[in-house]
Amino acid sequence: MTAAVRRYASSDEDSARWDEFEFRAGDIVISTRTKHGTTWMQMICALLVFGTPDLPAPVADLSPWLDWTTRPRAEVFALLAAQEHRRIIKTHTPLAGVPLDPSATYIVVGRHPLDAAVSLYHQQLNIDRVRWAELTGNEPPDPNAPQPSQRDSVAAWSVLDLDPYTQLDFLPGVVHHYADAWARRHDPNVVMVHYDQLQADLDGTMAHLAARLALDVDETTWPDLVGAAGFDAMRDRAEDAVPDRSGVLRSSRAFFRTGRSGGFRDVLSEAEIAQFETRLADLAPDPEFREWLLGGATR
Repeated sequence: MTAAVRRYASSDEDSARWDEFEFRAGDIVISTRTKHGTTWMQMICALLVFGTPDLPAPVADLSPWLDWTTRPRAEVFALLAAQEHRRIIKTHTPLAGVPLDPSATYIVVGRHPLDAAVSLYHQQLNIDRVRWAELTGNEPPDPNAPQPSQRDSVAAWSVLDLDPYTQLDFLPGVVHHYADAWARRHDPNVVMVHYDQLQADLDGTMAHLAARLALDVDETTWPDLVGAAGFDAMRDRAEDAVPDRSGVLRSSRAFFRTGRSGGFRDVLSEAEIAQFETRLADLAPDPEFREWLLGGATR
């Protein structure tokens, strides 16, 4: 049995679902936090694996989310076992909680935490919480509960002191996830990519990923693959690109909101951004790691 080293469990995720998973040589595991470029990287990997923009199935089927509890574990395992192509597995679990197989490649995608927090705020508004509760067994939400403003929500997100093993999508959990990956960045089967790299040089970043995955892509189809991996192209094909196949999202197109970096500056004051930076420095004392996380090392 291959078991995860550390268990991470939230209201709809459980890394223990990795227990007993049988790897195949060449498996690709995409490890991110929510709204950090997960779906973008799934699409890129699928395009590189199949070598065509005309994918044979929606991304959620080609690259299932293994540790999301809305779908029975046996069903996800059966789907992956039946796949004959090179498998692409989505997880929101840090690498410390995923079995590390030397024959697999682990891709970790980072993003400026405040950009992710803004995107996460809008994601919560796009979730059908009643449907989510049905699938996870959690209590349905109170329909009369007040909805905090975007500014209040994002500002509070970075100062709450929550357990990074159970509240993974708040700042302590985000820092924990990426600090763990950062410590493994020199491992031969770990690839770290930043969201800003994808924005600044999608072509070059995809070429780098193809090389790291040892995938040869026909140069005549390459422009079409890069075009299909663009954010606007994914939004135009939202029903096939969206990671949800169970009705949790109210709108597939709204899932691909803007995809831009720096949007948090339109939401928070300079004082609130400075407060975040102070908090980040406390959680992540390594300045080189912080620079990477904030995207500075990619510019």
